[in-house]
Amino acid sequence: MSKDLKSPFRTKSVEQSIRDTEEPDHALRKSLSAWDLTVFGVGVIIGTGIFVLTGKVAKETAGPATALAFVVAGIVCALAALCYAEFASTVPVAGSAYTFSYASIGELPAWIIGWDLVLEFALGTAVVAVGWSGYVRSLMDNAGINLPAALEGPDVPGGTFDLLAFVLVLVLTAVLVVGVKLSARITTVVVAIKVTVVLIVIVAGVFFIKGSNYRPFIPEAVPQQGGGGLDAPLVQLMFGFTPTNFGVMGVFTAASVVFFAFIGFDVVATAAEETELPQRDMPRGILGSLLICTVLYVAVSLVVTGMQHYTELSVSAPLADAFEAAGHPVYGDIISFGAAIGLVTVCMILLLGQTRVFFAMSRDGLLPRFFSRTHPRFQTPYRPTVLLGVIIAVVAGFTSINELATLVNIGTLFAFVVVALGVIILRRTRPDLPRAFRTPLVPLVPVVSIAASVWLMLNLPTETWLRFAIWMVIGIAVYFLYGRSHSRLGRSGPDAEF
Repeated sequence: MSKDLKSPFRTKSVEQSIRDTEEPDHALRKSLSAWDLTVFGVGVIIGTGIFVLTGKVAKETAGPATALAFVVAGIVCALAALCYAEFASTVPVAGSAYTFSYASIGELPAWIIGWDLVLEFALGTAVVAVGWSGYVRSLMDNAGINLPAALEGPDVPGGTFDLLAFVLVLVLTAVLVVGVKLSARITTVVVAIKVTVVLIVIVAGVFFIKGSNYRPFIPEAVPQQGGGGLDAPLVQLMFGFTPTNFGVMGVFTAASVVFFAFIGFDVVATAAEETELPQRDMPRGILGSLLICTVLYVAVSLVVTGMQHYTELSVSAPLADAFEAAGHPVYGDIISFGAAIGLVTVCMILLLGQTRVFFAMSRDGLLPRFFSRTHPRFQTPYRPTVLLGVIIAVVAGFTSINELATLVNIGTLFAFVVVALGVIILRRTRPDLPRAFRTPLVPLVPVVSIAASVWLMLNLPTETWLRFAIWMVIGIAVYFLYGRSHSRLGRSGPDAEF
């Protein structure tokens, strides 16, 4: 740990982090298995990405080579997952990248990544809740059930409040207060339905594939349209490099887009403290869920681009419309149902991840300690769960959050960079720590992970970088105005009793 406890780069020892999890009023119940963690991972990863992004990216950016874009994005996530697995098995404490950074890089970097994760998970939850509301309204309309226009959300003409998104977040908040094991059981059922729908798409779609639709597999490169404004990727403004649609480089451009479809596997790491055997089960849950989802994504993208030529794919509902074009609209209804059901777990697990990060920061004193008290019966962090649940429900109800979704991407990639850096540092500063899982080829794998994540970040719009920078500046101000002076580590030392 850092010897200078006044420094904003003071570190919290792994041993102290683990001791904090044993405090009676601040301890979380250990009830999750490797199976639960894998289900959580699959539950949060498979969402709008597989149902929407496949068609959008194939039509606009990569053609049939969208499958390769998913492979590239999956490799970037796999490199990060190897780093997460080492940390989660070595430091089985709630908070994910925040906790890992506190133990390796220092308090200020930990605060920054925690502040980043709070935004990422909150925004992700709200965006998914609004997306879920859209699917459910569509199913309700088909059944002849109509909500008043004012309650359909700001994205609908005449709408002001999204009642369905609001209610969904509040219900999931109640579920998370009752207990994470109940959440796991609900997630298991919903994930089974969601994966079944995906498998139906793959198996049924294989019979409608036409080989001619794969030609050319990698269409000829076309420079991206647009000027050098804030909508342009940062890499273009920095180096004059113009990303292309299609072609080999178009695959990498597409990878920065479909990366959104993988967001969530890192949420598994936030549940480390609630896992019965984290040293064994965290690596299995993280890597297992990522492998399953990558295989499903590649298969779905190959099927949908084989069923319909990429130039004819729908952007809004590519899978359903591809089956409709093949003369089988009933599959479209099944896909819409699977998407609506599946987004429930995405929303719930993102909310779970955010509350665990908030809880960990509160237990360290960087946020008010009031929020680190667990429920006397359920042993869940009910105070931050209720607070954040209500805030996100209101945001989802009143806000149209289309452009802000890219903030989720940059936030996740930033967390990947910090975790990979933390693995290198902790290997040097604490080689004595018992590591149930070791990231292979250190420092090569973490360095490659950092480079890959930074490259995808550079392909995001400059406007996204500016918004992210503003959020980080606000976070740093909050740290120096409150967190630094209230930090348990800074005020009383790592071994103090509270």
